[in-house]
Amino acid sequence: MIDEQFASLVRPFSQQLVFSRNYSGQTVKSYANDVQVFLRYLSEQGIPSNAVDDGIITSFLAEQLKQGTSKRTLSRRLSALRLFYRYLSERRSDEYPNNPFLGYSAPKVETKYPVALFLDQIGELLRKNAEREDEFMVRDQAILELLYASGMRASELVSLSAHSMDYRNRVIRVYGKGKKERLVPFGKSAETWMKRYATELRPNLLARIKDPMKRGNTRAFFLNAKGNPLTVRGLEYILHGIEEKTGLSLDLHPHELRHTFATHLLDNGADLRLIQELLGHESINTTQIYTHLTTKDLQDEYEKAFPKRDKK
Repeated sequence: MIDEQFASLVRPFSQQLVFSRNYSGQTVKSYANDVQVFLRYLSEQGIPSNAVDDGIITSFLAEQLKQGTSKRTLSRRLSALRLFYRYLSERRSDEYPNNPFLGYSAPKVETKYPVALFLDQIGELLRKNAEREDEFMVRDQAILELLYASGMRASELVSLSAHSMDYRNRVIRVYGKGKKERLVPFGKSAETWMKRYATELRPNLLARIKDPMKRGNTRAFFLNAKGNPLTVRGLEYILHGIEEKTGLSLDLHPHELRHTFATHLLDNGADLRLIQELLGHESINTTQIYTHLTTKDLQDEYEKAFPKRDKK
């Protein structure tokens, strides 16, 4: 929530991120909070927001690190402040003629490579979950199959409507970051389980909604136990429950299945540009982390297997 003392600066900036840049609600919230953290620091130091220089920025970053703020958070915080002061210099150039954050490099962040499941782990996960006998098995299996077959984000999966699927061509219309639309294919196994869920369980879940108007207006494809649209937090809870019910320990997370989808495509010769399109990445640089992942795996296996002449 935007503090009232900073509202005149932060609120219009937040609105610009939504309407001009199509940033997601979560990103806007994070950026607004980042800006407020800096403005509070300036207020505590008695420094006007239009008197920021390199020394002040350096002191702010040092204070943040001292408080235990991670380098990754600081990197995002600098991005938010760079955009914020760019906005001020464009809209209020008389008060903010320069952007003090231009060219200011963030602390180096250690690259965290995504975790992917092996093919036999995916096979065991799908097989064991399908052996469950509770009523939600069919929904959970449809979720697993679709996440693995499509590589879509958690937010994209829970936002799917009942009319998003084109079963004839086996593609789904997905709205990703920045509300950008893309078509994502899915396999026959995913189609089978999605159809089963749509006919066997979803109508029963809808019937649990007491308000007839709300029931008729529910467009979400995946529903929770009460018949309400599934949320990202609810999806994470379901995946955790799948581990408990199957007895597997895979640290299941929507992003893990997304990484697995991309890694398996790359391992089997898919073009990086194709993977970029399927994942909905704006930049190929984001997709290239999967090439580093497979290269790292290759290097690790090489180090384990290759005889070292300097062993003693």
